[in-house]
Amino acid sequence: MKNRLKVLRAERGWSQQDLAQRLEVSRQSVNAIETGKYDPSLPLAFRIADLFDMAIEEIFLRGE
Repeated sequence: MKNRLKVLRAERGWSQQDLAQRLEVSRQSVNAIETGKYDPSLPLAFRIADLFDMAIEEIFLRGE
């Protein structure tokens, strides 16, 4: 699944580790989500959306 997580994180000046701590996941999980190797669970997707104050659909994009 494509996503805008890396861009949103960079706009805030956060490292992958910073984001991981805010989400209470590992840095490796953040990397895997950003690179599309792992799709987050629904609860994690909601936490990400809440953290960025956005709708899930604004962060995670449907594949074509």
